[in-house]
Amino acid sequence: MSWPGVTVVDACVRRDGRGGSPTAVTDDDPAATDADRCAVAAAAGTSHAALLGSGRTPDGGWPVRFFTATAELSGCGHGTVAAQAVRLTRTELRELYDRQHTGGRTFDTVAIRRPVGIEVWFDQGLVALRHPAPDERAAIVAALGLVAGDLHPTDAPRIAAPGAPRMLVPVRDRPALLRVRPHLDRLTAACTRYGLLGCFVYVPPAGDRPGAARMFAPAIGVDEDVANANSTGCLAAHLLDATGARTIAIEVEQGDTLGRPASVLASARRVPAGITTRVGGLAVVRGGR
Repeated sequence: MSWPGVTVVDACVRRDGRGGSPTAVTDDDPAATDADRCAVAAAAGTSHAALLGSGRTPDGGWPVRFFTATAELSGCGHGTVAAQAVRLTRTELRELYDRQHTGGRTFDTVAIRRPVGIEVWFDQGLVALRHPAPDERAAIVAALGLVAGDLHPTDAPRIAAPGAPRMLVPVRDRPALLRVRPHLDRLTAACTRYGLLGCFVYVPPAGDRPGAARMFAPAIGVDEDVANANSTGCLAAHLLDATGARTIAIEVEQGDTLGRPASVLASARRVPAGITTRVGGLAVVRGGR
């Protein structure tokens, strides 16, 4: 089937408006199949697509579903940035405070017009953290092609789950990050075996310098993601947990190896139930296809 009215959004651009993760946004069609929905991103030339539902859920959320070329995702951070940016452009408002329903969860969102685009923040919710089992860690590190000297000397891999779990893998510096050449077949097999969405390989923020990261998720059809906002929120939760702080705010640069410089913001804080996070990014709405 054809999908008229598809808008392409560069989500999580750098502060000067460059780069970002191209994301297709369109209104969902109740008559479409999930195979039809998976075809939206490919037809638009993007890795992800956000499909906007009509009408609110009983708890007041606007339904949004996310698809890659191969599957539906239970959530998508940069897709949420893109979806809420489009929703704001459909109004005359300067700011849109709303609620989104995705993956069985309804959460708060805010979209604000800025000089270089639309700034979007959303509540990611609680992030569960655990240490990987030795065999789990070894399989993922080997599949990423990392050697002992590449790994961070004081940080260690964690499994973080705001819903779908993924492994956070710290490396010692930006040159080590740029050298990562994953064995995609092995990484797909390892992620499938351990029930992981993918791997977020990162250099932690240091002082005023942002962190840097690359996200590999071949098991869901995304060999390398331009920007992974949910994993940035997971990293904020991990760093908060590791430092013992009450709150933390970070910026993580992504996408450079793909020629699409991107930047994601995240904050984390402790609440009685655990660690909760907010994730944000700047979006540039390019237009329809």
